[in-house]
Amino acid sequence: IAALRDVEPSAIREVFVEVPDVGWGDVGGLGEVRARLVEAVEWPLKYAGLFEKASIKPPKGILLTGPPGCGKTLVAKAIANESRVNFISVKGPSLLSKYVGESERGVREVFKKARQAAPCIAFFDEIDALIPTRSAGGSDSHVSERVLAQFLAEMDGVEELKGVLVLGATNRPDMIDPAILRPGRFDEVVEIPMPDEQGRREIFEVHLRGKPLAPGIDIGKLAARAEGLSGADIAGICRQAALAAVRRVVEAAGDNPPDEGALRITARDIRAALDAARALGGEAPGDDREA
Repeated sequence: IAALRDVEPSAIREVFVEVPDVGWGDVGGLGEVRARLVEAVEWPLKYAGLFEKASIKPPKGILLTGPPGCGKTLVAKAIANESRVNFISVKGPSLLSKYVGESERGVREVFKKARQAAPCIAFFDEIDALIPTRSAGGSDSHVSERVLAQFLAEMDGVEELKGVLVLGATNRPDMIDPAILRPGRFDEVVEIPMPDEQGRREIFEVHLRGKPLAPGIDIGKLAARAEGLSGADIAGICRQAALAAVRRVVEAAGDNPPDEGALRITARDIRAALDAARALGGEAPGDDREA
């Protein structure tokens, strides 16, 4: 029994600090979102003297909202990379435990590691699962209330969050307890919308970059045809199109080694993948729908 007390929940063991290798060049569209986040996150670090002279305190927390697959996680990684700060990423549900006190302990551990790694961004994906509105009720309502109290204590507490920015992401902002949205906690809410036509074009360009493309691919037409699809959908489409091209070369080679020089992704490959994504209701095969 004594040994069991020393076993950390898996969620805590898996929290680690990283410096993401994703930059703004890997994020298609979202120009306005980028501008807001650069001002909120990069500027206080880059122009600390100006902010101090103007008596401007950088935000403690920023909430990213928007439909699934629109790039919330990608944006969080990009802003950490471009700001040259450490990054801790956890999924809200992974911190929840059936054992009394372990969920709160998980929250404390994330904030502790973020302080130790400062300057650092602590990113809570699916944060609505971690701090749902108290009116939601349910059998786990007492656990949720304790976790919310711990989260608020970490953001408001005596131990200042110096050099730590809390980023949350959700596609259900209506399910988050409003207490967390008060000034001094999540000071800003940034909506990441479905991409418009120009955004879809930029996303296609990101995911087709460096691939062996056949002549005649009109990215503008693809972007128009992909209306209503998310960035994750488009990423999955490009992957499936590339896989179709590989399959064609392998099958043509038969028992012989495939001719790598013959590998070309055609407009037909991309259109077929796009049609398949639409047939599945917008979710491309092989798409993990990163938030």
